Amino acid sequence: MTESLRRDGAYEHPQNPYQDAAQHASAPVDPEWPPPPAHRPTPLLTEPVAAPPRPRKRTRGPVALLAAVAIVAAAVGGGTAYGIQELTGTDTVASAGSTGTSVVPTGQRGTVAGVAKAVSPSIVEISATSDIGSSTGSGVVITSGGEIVTNNHVVSGASRITVTTSDGTEYTAQVVGTDSSKDLALIELADASGLTPATLGDSDAVQVGDEVVAIGSPEGLTGTVTSGIVSALNRDVTVSTDEGGQRQQQGGGWPFEFGGRQFNGDTGSSTTTYKALQTDASLNPGNSGGALIDMNGNIIGINSAMYSAAGSSSDAGSVGLGFAIPVNTVKADLAKLRAGATD
Repeated sequence: MTESLRRDGAYEHPQNPYQDAAQHASAPVDPEWPPPPAHRPTPLLTEPVAAPPRPRKRTRGPVALLAAVAIVAAAVGGGTAYGIQELTGTDTVASAGSTGTSVVPTGQRGTVAGVAKAVSPSIVEISATSDIGSSTGSGVVITSGGEIVTNNHVVSGASRITVTTSDGTEYTAQVVGTDSSKDLALIELADASGLTPATLGDSDAVQVGDEVVAIGSPEGLTGTVTSGIVSALNRDVTVSTDEGGQRQQQGGGWPFEFGGRQFNGDTGSSTTTYKALQTDASLNPGNSGGALIDMNGNIIGINSAMYSAAGSSSDAGSVGLGFAIPVNTVKADLAKLRAGATD
């Protein structure tokens, strides 16, 4: 073998061709020769490597997608927040969401004491005076400006209405609207502000066996708290819709019919029947218009009637058969009451 002169002037020694081939076969192969550019684009599965602008744009794609999702979520969240804000204004009603809202402090949730402490400031005593006497009932504050939901039979025929809040403050009130077919009424306090509105829950979500708390003013005992369970749903309770039947309550009791029998007097010839929640929480005369509350502190019903084995209002006492108008009925009727309906 002879030496050959390379272009750079050095002599090149001949090699064994077989050895040379073996060396080349075992040498590592550089997959990136010539060397890559200094600013190499990041390849994406959906883009060719040789198109630098495209990978950069697609790199931002997931971020842009996440941003778009965030914007949609913010819009939905903003809408929800707006809805809550709208419902909790001074002239609107606080309402629990579809998943429920707890107004009871975390450490006291599920306890009667926690519910009583959270909701009692929203329950008032109502004294109604007419030309034939006076009576005492209860009511639920639904706005900080002094709107109160109660039973129609509590204020029917009254010439003067006085409301006492849980802190002992006394207000005069006037009737805004009534619905005798549902035994509901809306009254409003004069010159009131800063009251604690109750949160209206969802009575459609109530189940038999759910624990409940009742707050009202039985026999004028303001802020009385009792507890029990929901005993049944959709009980047919029949009440009077004529003023004569309603005025009987001024003497102490409210006539109603249940299971084909009449209690607390004669309901008269003009009546209406509504679906009620049944509870074994103790209710007595004066609880009418007060609140039936779930263990999260949401109002699920307006207490309206009670069964008494005595059969007369003067001897009436709780035997664990009470009835409440579902709060969803109240919410559905609220616009009508606010409009000044008086039927």
